[in-house]
Amino acid sequence: MYCINCGVKLADSEKRCPLCAVTVFHPELDRPEGEALYPPHHNPAPQVSSRGLQIVLTTAFLLPLLITLLCDLQINGLVTWSGYVVGALIVGYVALVLPIWFRRPNPVIFVPCFFVAVGLYLLYINLATGGSWFMSFAFPVVGGIGLILTAVVALLRYVRRGKLYIIGGAAAALGAFMPLTEYLIYITFQRPRFVGWSLYPLTALVLLGGMLIFLAIHRPARETMERKFFI
Repeated sequence: MYCINCGVKLADSEKRCPLCAVTVFHPELDRPEGEALYPPHHNPAPQVSSRGLQIVLTTAFLLPLLITLLCDLQINGLVTWSGYVVGALIVGYVALVLPIWFRRPNPVIFVPCFFVAVGLYLLYINLATGGSWFMSFAFPVVGGIGLILTAVVALLRYVRRGKLYIIGGAAAALGAFMPLTEYLIYITFQRPRFVGWSLYPLTALVLLGGMLIFLAIHRPARETMERKFFI
């Protein structure tokens, strides 16, 4: 007989596939006791040292950071373009590597840390370029999106039920935030006219959020979607 999942040939005495571990189910066959075709030994998964991974990833971020700074100082005698590269590397490190240093990283802490890093990076760009758009545009946009996503992560982590309500409400909130973003662009960068492009993401996100909330309320529709998409 053959595995119903991966198709590998099995002995009649097999109770589980040795490759994919799917239970063998053939009700019309009586499984006799016999010797299996494959040894029961399974290769253990290799253990990766978390400390070694942390050091490797930190080095991968630290080397280009130092090389960039040294090249800039060697060519220009001061920090010019390298500041943008260094800032981007720090933001990437906070997002990808910093949580690995903790045994049980809490996303409720690291999500706002990431947005703080993004905000500081944008503040540096604003100061380095002599701009005046940070407080009127970057700060409220990054802060608003950061608050929404932090609230979503906190609710998903600490509230056991109602995930569709949470995700649907977050989608609607992000949609409602789009007109504000366009307005901040309009007043900060002095656009000649208010285009109204924010109505498109607003409509899409509000419809998506409404659909998720409807599925959360209407159980038959939710079960139909779960069967349809094998969720």
